[in-house]
Amino acid sequence: MTHILTLAALPEEADALFPGTGARAAGPFAERRIGVGGHDLTIATCGLGKVNAALCAGALAGDADMLLMTGTCGSLGAAPGAYWIAEALQHDYGANQPGLFRRYRAGEWPIGEAGEAHFSAMADPGLGLPHARIASGDSFVACPQAAADLAALGATLVDMEVGAVAQVAAKLGLPWAAIKAVTDDANDDSAGDFHANLVRAACSAADEVERLIAMI
Repeated sequence: MTHILTLAALPEEADALFPGTGARAAGPFAERRIGVGGHDLTIATCGLGKVNAALCAGALAGDADMLLMTGTCGSLGAAPGAYWIAEALQHDYGANQPGLFRRYRAGEWPIGEAGEAHFSAMADPGLGLPHARIASGDSFVACPQAAADLAALGATLVDMEVGAVAQVAAKLGLPWAAIKAVTDDANDDSAGDFHANLVRAACSAADEVERLIAMI
């Protein structure tokens, strides 16, 4: 039986996945543990940001065979809908140099030549979702100028957690996957759009995660 540790930043995102199943454990991550399609699935609510995501993944991944993230994200030019996250990077990890912030792969020395900054996900088993690179950082992007800077990294989506989960997976030698659905366009309207679209997008991502789990 494969143990899949599934993380969601917010309760709305976690609750959308196999709703009404499993009892929540006491503790900081309110995890539910259920059996689905021959897999042992833990669904944890990690909280917002890279530290919360990494802490949750590290604390609960002891017997996990893979890490999986569900939830919502902002768009950097991507159309509305759910996406298979093929690559993740941390946009706030790097080196401040005169007139320039250089991004490095999170956890590596931010000195010298900067190589490829992203972490690659496991192979898509054939869900048919569009693929995306996501930029993760500890800031909610609600600024067109900031969004344009992140888009220049080749990212079409932005969030606050996936890059950290990808780094933990790399450190632990585990495969990882993420499916995220768009709530907003990372602009002046993002705060309102995020709240208005949170539940809808969370359910969209959860539906695709449930399909993924049935395929692996």
